[in-house]
Amino acid sequence: MAGPTTAERGERQQESSGPPPARRLRVPRPRTIIIFAVALVLLGAGGVWLLYGSQWTRVERVSVSGTRVLTPEQVREAAQVPVGAPLISVDTDAIETRLARKLPRIDSVDVVRSWPHGIGLKVVERTPVLLVQKGGNFVEVDDEGVRFATVSRAPKGVPALELAPSSSGSSAASLRRFGEDRLVREAVRVAGAIPAAVARETEAVKVRSFDDISLELGDGRTVAWGSGEKGFAKARTLTALMKAAPDARHFDVSVPTAPASSGS
Repeated sequence: MAGPTTAERGERQQESSGPPPARRLRVPRPRTIIIFAVALVLLGAGGVWLLYGSQWTRVERVSVSGTRVLTPEQVREAAQVPVGAPLISVDTDAIETRLARKLPRIDSVDVVRSWPHGIGLKVVERTPVLLVQKGGNFVEVDDEGVRFATVSRAPKGVPALELAPSSSGSSAASLRRFGEDRLVREAVRVAGAIPAAVARETEAVKVRSFDDISLELGDGRTVAWGSGEKGFAKARTLTALMKAAPDARHFDVSVPTAPASSGS
């Protein structure tokens, strides 16, 4: 009997090298699905109980960091963190709002959960750059012009703010146009631009009008600064002018391109 021809062998090879038959997908049995669903429900219920019902994740301590003038006890009292409550349920936004309302000295606060039992209050206090005398006390003003605290003793190294606009002329017009708060912010702007070496000697920032601000130094020297504009240029010019005229008693950098000094 004759064997297969060459053509028949080629057809058989093509048939044998074709794609394998597709495998059928195995559908999970109903029992397996039910067991899996029950496991998910139990896992979810356990998680809810752990977060809300368990004693393992409740607030037991409140830590405070970053305070300088305030005490941790003051911050904790104002924050009113619900000790004993589930940690997950603590309203951190409400705590931040309470602290900002009750303690204006706080510039910002970050309330964080410290699992499994803690709440952390990370505080940043405002730093005074000017003082406004009010009776026998001093009102602290920060670098944004915010009057945030009244103290009985002036902090060291913080110059006094003297608002001294006249009741007539350009000073009165400046006060009517800009308002006292705007003049305070302009004084803050000047205080932030004073060179560090001069700032250490500055005892007062005197504001007569928006563009008539001067500095009074501890040794009796004075600086006519002008407005708060071009603060960097004025600071650089003042530093150079003081080096060039060390015996001068008055310096004028209100126009930084044409500075002047006088007295000896």
